Amino acid sequence: MSTRETNTNGGIALINLGFILNPPNGLSVSMILLLAIILGIMHGATPDEHTWPITFSYSVGSYSTRGGMKAGFIFSSGFTIQRGILTALGFLGLTAIYKRYNLDGWVYLLVGFVMFIVAFYLVKGTDLHLPLDKLFGGRVHHTTKAERLPMQEVENQLKPVPAKMALVHGFVAGWGFGAYSTIITFILAPQMPNIYLAALVGIFFGLGTMIMQIVTGALFANIMRVKKLTIDQIKYIGTSTAIRTLYLGGLAFAILGIGIVAFPFLDNLAIGTGNPIPNLNSIGIATVLVLLVVGLIGFGSMIKGYREIMRTKRLATVEGK
Repeated sequence: MSTRETNTNGGIALINLGFILNPPNGLSVSMILLLAIILGIMHGATPDEHTWPITFSYSVGSYSTRGGMKAGFIFSSGFTIQRGILTALGFLGLTAIYKRYNLDGWVYLLVGFVMFIVAFYLVKGTDLHLPLDKLFGGRVHHTTKAERLPMQEVENQLKPVPAKMALVHGFVAGWGFGAYSTIITFILAPQMPNIYLAALVGIFFGLGTMIMQIVTGALFANIMRVKKLTIDQIKYIGTSTAIRTLYLGGLAFAILGIGIVAFPFLDNLAIGTGNPIPNLNSIGIATVLVLLVVGLIGFGSMIKGYREIMRTKRLATVEGK
C-alpha cells in the first residue's frame, strides 16, 4: 500500500518503503515532515537500543497503563527536543562530526551512567537486593528480614520512579546515531528552506517516536496484570523490576560503551537479516543491548519479583497456621 503527494517540482511522489528509507532531493516541506513522522513511528515500533530499554525501565516502574503511557511520553519529550536540535545542527552542517567519529560508545556510557544513578537513588534505604553491590563498596540491600516483612511494609520502602529522569534520559539517549538519524539529519533536514523548519524535521520524527513509545510504555506497564495480582503486588514487582533493570542495564550500557570506545570496530559487527527496515536489518551491538536489557535483565527481574511475592505469600500462610 502506498500514498501519493505532489512534490516541489509539481511531480508525483510515490511513498513506499524504498522511498521512505531513501528519500530523494527536491521534496516539499509537507512531504519532508510527513516522512519524518513516518520514520519516527518506525523508529519507535522497532527494537531500538536508545528507546526500548529506557522506556521499559520507567514504564514497568509505573505499574499502570496511564503511568506507562506517561513514562513513554516524558521520555520521548526529551528525545524530541534533542532531535529538533540535531536536525537544526544538520541543516548547518555541524553534524558532520558523526561522519568522522563514532560517538555511540560515549552515548552508551553516558546513558548507562544515568541509569545506574537512578537505580541507586531508588534502592537507597530499601531491603532490595542488587547484585555486585560489594564490588562498588556499597552495602548489600537485602536481608533475611526482608523475606519475612509484611508486603505492605516492603512496598512502602519503594520510591516512585522519577519521571523527570525519563526526560533527561530521552535527551541523552537522543545523541545516539543510527540509520534513522542519518536520514533525517543528512537527507531531509538540509532540504528545508531555513533552520527553524529543519528543527521541525527532528521534532516531527520525535513525535512519531513518541506515539509508539506511549503504546509500548502502556504495554510494558501492564505485563504483570496477566497474573491477576493485586495493585500493591504489581506496584512492588514493577518498581523492583525498574530498579534492577536500571541498575544492571546501566552496567550493560556502560560496559559496552567502554568496549566500543576502546575498540570502535565492535560497533560495526553485525549479522544481516535480509530485512530492509532499520533496527530489523541486522543483529549487532544494538540488538544485543535490547535483548540483554529488556529481555534477559528486564523480564528476568520481573520473574524474580513475582517469585518474591509468591515466596512471601507462602511464608505468611505457613506462619498463619
